[in-house]
Amino acid sequence: MRKPIIVGNWKMNKTIAEAVEFIKAVDPVCHDGATFGVGTSFLALNESIKNAKNLIIAAENCHFKDSGAFTGEVSVPMLEEIGLKYCIIGHSERREMFGDTDETVNLKAKRLIDAGITPILCIGETEAQYDAGETEKVIREQLSGSLADLCPKCVANMVVAYEPIWAIGTGKSATKEDAQKCCAIVRDQVRVMYGDEAADNVRIQYGGSVKPENIVEYMACPDIDGALIGGASLKADSFIDIINKVK
Repeated sequence: MRKPIIVGNWKMNKTIAEAVEFIKAVDPVCHDGATFGVGTSFLALNESIKNAKNLIIAAENCHFKDSGAFTGEVSVPMLEEIGLKYCIIGHSERREMFGDTDETVNLKAKRLIDAGITPILCIGETEAQYDAGETEKVIREQLSGSLADLCPKCVANMVVAYEPIWAIGTGKSATKEDAQKCCAIVRDQVRVMYGDEAADNVRIQYGGSVKPENIVEYMACPDIDGALIGGASLKADSFIDIINKVK
């Protein structure tokens, strides 16, 4: 059985103090029915890790080089030093606004795995690609590039977040049937690339306007093992509601 994983992606929100306040409110509510966590800004990571006993804390990005002339970037050794265990990579906003590609996402995944940090690897199609019927093609191509040349055991221990870009922060969300279909494609592509063990064990999240009102229907789908949550993860009450509904 794959343990569900629910992670809030705060993006560029919350000061250090606000992050700690949230964690102190939410951490005691977490239960063993799932892995719960939040992705914070780089500045809030250290204090968030110190205050979280039950929540996992994730970075929202990293660089694939250990050091160098990369102004504004954060390396994996810097994340290792504070005890980080999870890192989101390849989010559509990073791909669209900051130039991330399948190749650079793949390099980040390899470096994180070498450091013992679990990648939460994001993929998903644009609205134009969705309307053109290219969803499956995009999913398979992004996974082929982003997961290239990894060991099957490493992939089995990863998290893949399928997020249709047209559903991120728009209020729109895929139906549970569409979300299940796409997450099943993700699992099948992992099976094609790395075999049954990797496919049966990799945890796949759905993301895109997930909230307390729809989390249960997504989690009931056989190939959806969790959610990567944006706006609904910013308020403690909302995230606690989600935690209580994932049993």
